Amino acid sequence: MSKTLYSSNIMNQFDVIIIGGSYAGLSAAMALGRSLKQTLIIDAGKPCNRQTPHSHNFLTRDGETPKAISAIALEQVMKYESVSFKKGTVVSGSRTNSGYEIVTSNKDVFSTKKLILATGIKDEMPDIPGFAESWGISVIHCPYCHGYEFKTKKTGIFANGDQAFHLAGLVSNLTNELTILTNGDHEFTDEQIAKLEQHSISIVESKLLEIVHQKGAMERIVFKDGNALDLDAMYAHVPFTHHIDLSSKLGYKYTEQGYIEIDAFQKTTVPNIFACGDNSSRMRSVANAVSTGNFAGAMANMELTNENF
Repeated sequence: MSKTLYSSNIMNQFDVIIIGGSYAGLSAAMALGRSLKQTLIIDAGKPCNRQTPHSHNFLTRDGETPKAISAIALEQVMKYESVSFKKGTVVSGSRTNSGYEIVTSNKDVFSTKKLILATGIKDEMPDIPGFAESWGISVIHCPYCHGYEFKTKKTGIFANGDQAFHLAGLVSNLTNELTILTNGDHEFTDEQIAKLEQHSISIVESKLLEIVHQKGAMERIVFKDGNALDLDAMYAHVPFTHHIDLSSKLGYKYTEQGYIEIDAFQKTTVPNIFACGDNSSRMRSVANAVSTGNFAGAMANMELTNENF
């Protein structure tokens, strides 16, 4: 690997700075590196799937660990001479006459013409013992990413209302032993209840007390009323926040669902700022992150080309 930057209080000028160096950010960097654009990746090394043992549904790397996929990607991206990597956390950003200025927690200062936000999101775990420890292992978020590995297993859905109903439809094809855990009074319509009963999907409204597990492998759910339910896996819909929020300084907007607002070309609501990956899409997968990152890099390169040609 080459060109890792170590600097303090100096200005470094780039064509593009990418905040976030996981799948989306690295994919964007590859597109830019192949076009000889001076590109800097800044990454804090805290991907949301760092606890997940295996990643699936991504061609050529199905079943690999997330860390292994990232390591291969970083090695390949860093072969391009115009791409540099800086480990660190971005703490602020501001507009300049020529673009944007980015500052890290180590007080490193970098300037750029274009900015790509590939920062991912941070899942907010409920205060239930065993939940965070099982996240990404047996408490899972996506049937496309993890569902096949738990097919025919005793499965729960930790959600309510429309979100739970949507997941139930996707997961019912994978297992006949499915229970929705609403953690309180259910919010289903009469029509939804009828459909769930038609597919023998039960609903438990008791509040969760604890997830009993062995190194993240779920064994059972214990409820506050003293009852318990044996489960092998549980889908969960949890709220999220952004690792880095520069919207107040840079002016980009969020959607009603909390994602960075983008158009069909990965552009945010602010000129010269793009976003890709989990921070701007409800489809959380390696494949989608790589795809949107590649497109964001290509669009940033196209704008630079149009400005300079």
